[in-house]
Amino acid sequence: MIQMDRRKAEAAIEAILFAMGDAVETEKIAAAIEQDAETTEKLIRDLGDRYRQEDRGIELTELDGAWQLCTKKEFCECLIRLSKQPRKLVLTDVVMETLSIIAYKQPITKLEIEKIRGVKSDHAVNRLVEFNLITEMGRLDAPGRPILFGTTEEFLRHFGLHSLEDLPEVSTVQMEDFKAEAEEEIEAKVEV
Repeated sequence: MIQMDRRKAEAAIEAILFAMGDAVETEKIAAAIEQDAETTEKLIRDLGDRYRQEDRGIELTELDGAWQLCTKKEFCECLIRLSKQPRKLVLTDVVMETLSIIAYKQPITKLEIEKIRGVKSDHAVNRLVEFNLITEMGRLDAPGRPILFGTTEEFLRHFGLHSLEDLPEVSTVQMEDFKAEAEEEIEAKVEV
């Protein structure tokens, strides 16, 4: 193997281990980089040695014939401090649309949200739960007992509201415009 090929093979190993996150068997890595297991193991060990020599923040760990890219233990406290920092709340248009449906229609099931939006809403609902803007408010007394969602106190704080009564009223003109827009979208989808 010439030097350039060696660097590319090491870079490929690094990419595989980074992307997988979990331990990957030597044979699987070898097949992915189109090398034999012995050559692959030597490449991995050399890569691990280089990490140690360069005093990097990551290391290669061998776990019963498999390899995993890990953070060095000495940086554990840095990771803990980072995880304790508040995350910036980024609400996409889809998430905001889902949140407004929940805010105005609560308590509401995911199926009802999807019926209004016309698309699956799993990701948006999960993000809102993760951001603590909505929560489960019980279950609907219907077949399957679907979960009912509603807004939280964090929702009120985040949007500067004292109560749900402070939500802006949707005017009947706006409501008609929304309905017309939705009907146009549905017609466009049907025509396609």
